[in-house]
Amino acid sequence: MIVAEHLTKRYGGKTAVADLSFAVRPGVVTGFLGPNGAGKSTTMRMLVGLDEPTSGSITVDGQCYWDLPDPLRHVGVLVDAKAVHPGRSAYHHLLAIAQTHRIPAARVGEVLEMVGLSSVARKRAGGFSLGMGQRLGIAAALLGDPRVLVLDEPVNGLDPDGVLWIRRMLSDLAASGRTVFLSSHLMSELSLIADDLVVIGQGRLLASGSVSDVVSSVAPSTVRVVTPDAADLAAALQGADVTVTSPDRETLDVQGRSAREIGEFAGARGFTLHELTTRRISLEEAFMQITRNAVEYGTSQEVAR
Repeated sequence: MIVAEHLTKRYGGKTAVADLSFAVRPGVVTGFLGPNGAGKSTTMRMLVGLDEPTSGSITVDGQCYWDLPDPLRHVGVLVDAKAVHPGRSAYHHLLAIAQTHRIPAARVGEVLEMVGLSSVARKRAGGFSLGMGQRLGIAAALLGDPRVLVLDEPVNGLDPDGVLWIRRMLSDLAASGRTVFLSSHLMSELSLIADDLVVIGQGRLLASGSVSDVVSSVAPSTVRVVTPDAADLAAALQGADVTVTSPDRETLDVQGRSAREIGEFAGARGFTLHELTTRRISLEEAFMQITRNAVEYGTSQEVAR
């Protein structure tokens, strides 16, 4: 588990992270979101001991990273996939890391197989494509079979097959009880893989919780109902905690009741339903609304003509 408590980082007169508190629980994939300049990279660097907090703390299973006796066995990290000697092969890059952490050499072959690099294990990393470099970085993060994974933009440069592969792998790792914490600018991908979200802007926490809770906090889900009995069903559904609008004479948009509840309600009263669909705003739309006042580098919505 990762826990940040009143985490603050200042560089001279600039505050990069301000009184940030959140928790990343095991057993799920947690997405870490924020606009450019929000403080995500600084937070991750403090998590893995590359920067020291000005105040507050961020810990892994109750310990600061630099207090862990065998860091790679506790936390797997991908912060910069380019941090590889270009003249060293993928195999020897991983072997050097393994030897400094008393990890058996056999594990190197295992992780190369896991990330699909066995066929190029003896080739120099300097000749790798961006996607291959990402796979090598992920292999290094997995080398110690850690209980916590911290990955910064792990799908960067991967082709569609690679994106599908890492989506499945991270889901499987989380399902095994590991803590998976990843940042990404690809909202569509995070909406498919993340269970929880931590959203920050200008160094401060803007939202956290399950994906559905974060999205619903911006705009509650709506159930679209198409029925020839729209007027009668609307009258029957109306209540203090239910809002019903009618775009046309056979369509209702209902807030405050789930699709299951509406279906059971309508069925018990003999109403005919032609459509019953839960409609939610996308994660990207929710993100844009949550961060609209915390964007450091905004652009005009108007295009000059």
